[in-house]
Amino acid sequence: MDIKYINSYTGQLETEQVFGEKSLRWLYEGSGRGLLPLIARPWLSKFYGWKMRQRGSQKLIANFVRRYGIDLSRFERKQPEDYTSFNDFFTRKLDPQYLIKGDTAVFPADGRHLGFQRAADIGDIWVKGQPFSLKTLLQSAALAEKYAGAALLLSRLCPLDYHRFHFPVSGKVGPTRCINGPLFSVNPIALRKNIRFLLENKRYLTEIETENFGPVMCVEIGATCVGSVIQTHDATSCLAGQEKGYFQFGGSSIITLFSKNITLPSPLLEATAKGYELFVRYGSQLKNSGQVIF
Repeated sequence: MDIKYINSYTGQLETEQVFGEKSLRWLYEGSGRGLLPLIARPWLSKFYGWKMRQRGSQKLIANFVRRYGIDLSRFERKQPEDYTSFNDFFTRKLDPQYLIKGDTAVFPADGRHLGFQRAADIGDIWVKGQPFSLKTLLQSAALAEKYAGAALLLSRLCPLDYHRFHFPVSGKVGPTRCINGPLFSVNPIALRKNIRFLLENKRYLTEIETENFGPVMCVEIGATCVGSVIQTHDATSCLAGQEKGYFQFGGSSIITLFSKNITLPSPLLEATAKGYELFVRYGSQLKNSGQVIF
């Protein structure tokens, strides 16, 4: 089954070009499933991340850019040869003119997004009846109770995307807590088989206290071949759109939980209800009116 999503900028239903699709399908749908426990071990992702940081990996960039039609005009460095390694390219920075800082809630990353007014509803998106446990995700009964009625935004970054992530709201920033775990793929090919990969993979939790939205929880989730998740901020307060960190090589996901006072944009909710992710770039606004500004 192809992975289809709605491009919010064209309004068209598009088919995702999946990096490493044959390997993913072999591992999660075919005869390679017995190797999953080995593939998900952190040492393999660390090794691959190290490999992508070596200067020799620079030769992979130009072909990757051509094959997947990546537009480098939005970034500080505009040409493939401007990067010293594939991971240097992968963690590329936006041109400052595209950076956003403000007070309203925003999408935290470029990617394909799903939205749920109730976090518990995420369990039905890929396979009906798969349970989604906030207690497992957050590793805290108290936090699970606190966010029991939360709206949930799931942002998936595939290897083609800009891989820096940003604060979704303005407020006071709490400490970041790391929860260790395996590194399964978070591509829909994998999640259709087991949504628990989102709950069990290595992840980083940061809570933000806000004036307009109550507590907001940010969860950055590692995945196969993600060498590491780097938190670049050291702030005790933040503005919506301010850089929070980046993922090194590989596809990853971010879960944002809004405890109250937000109605997710209607285009996002409508796409999700049809079983499609909505492609939106970082910084687009989430507004209480139920509309989104692209």
